[in-house]
Amino acid sequence: MLLEVNDIATYYGSSQALFGVDLALDEGEVLALMGRNGMGKSTTIRSICNLNPPRSGTISFAGTSTSRQPAFRVARRGIGLVPEGRRCFATLTVYENLIAAARPGRWTLERVNELFPRLGERRNQLSQTLSGGEQQMLAIGRALMTNPRLLILDEATEGLAPVIRQDIWRAIRALKSDGLSILLVDKTLSELLPVADRCVILENGRSVWSGEPAAIDDAVKDRYLGI
Repeated sequence: MLLEVNDIATYYGSSQALFGVDLALDEGEVLALMGRNGMGKSTTIRSICNLNPPRSGTISFAGTSTSRQPAFRVARRGIGLVPEGRRCFATLTVYENLIAAARPGRWTLERVNELFPRLGERRNQLSQTLSGGEQQMLAIGRALMTNPRLLILDEATEGLAPVIRQDIWRAIRALKSDGLSILLVDKTLSELLPVADRCVILENGRSVWSGEPAAIDDAVKDRYLGI
């Protein structure tokens, strides 16, 4: 198993946000992390990356516990994060953003530009001059340039125009076909479920459902995913 999260509890100061989250992701698998707003999805991602370490429970990546490792070492072990809100380096060019944390491997500038041709076209533009969709492409490309074993995408299509969302989903499907392991958070079930191999649903900071996408029927949607 590439990633194993067991019964983690995470806090913000004295306020508990996660009360027992479990998930597992195998090499080459796409796992959808689902749930309504505020149920703990982003906190789970922050815990996995050790940006907000859990106070109890265990997390292991590639067979090694990450609980005592600083966030930068967790990233170096092979976890690439595309955070909610993109967070590109505003005063750096597209090229500079892409090489900022690059590590040797299969993902090069050429491959990223093949996946997202707009990035090659805008190589010398400051990232703050890009559209929201182009910044999202840049955030994904920057994570891929670290050559991760696991790519984590937190709300990768949120707030984007429909045509740009389709470009992002096309890229995600290509990454899956390439065998990359992906942990994916997104609200667009019509696009999310076809690309996922398995799903985990959170409610109030707890894992409450897991299974294959085909098992998510109307009752599950109404119970855990509806407004």
